[in-house]
Amino acid sequence: MAAEGFRGPRQLWNAFLWSMKGLRAGWRHEASFRLEVCLAVVVIPLGLWLGQGALEKIALALPAFLVLSAELLNSAIEAVVDKVSPEFHELAGRAKDMGSAAVFLLLVLLALCWALVLGPRWLG
Repeated sequence: MAAEGFRGPRQLWNAFLWSMKGLRAGWRHEASFRLEVCLAVVVIPLGLWLGQGALEKIALALPAFLVLSAELLNSAIEAVVDKVSPEFHELAGRAKDMGSAAVFLLLVLLALCWALVLGPRWLG
């Protein structure tokens, strides 16, 4: 008998397929996600190329992955809120606004990391 909570190859494969399904849904249904993917396609390789050493590469590339993750979570929150409460409700609006704010803060983090890592190098 398998140990409790053991995830064999089939369960791992299914989890991978569900993740790919989620990425496809984000791409198909969320314009913000598509825009942020386009940003990430530029920023991640550029950050890996421009970064000097592992820590700089991480500081330049990681925030883009965090933005994409937060955008998917924000979209999930919006979908659930719209399903549960199709009419406007203050709490529903607050949940959507807070999800959007999380994405915004990570975009600010991305810009800050790029400015702190590359700014001194480029400005003098």
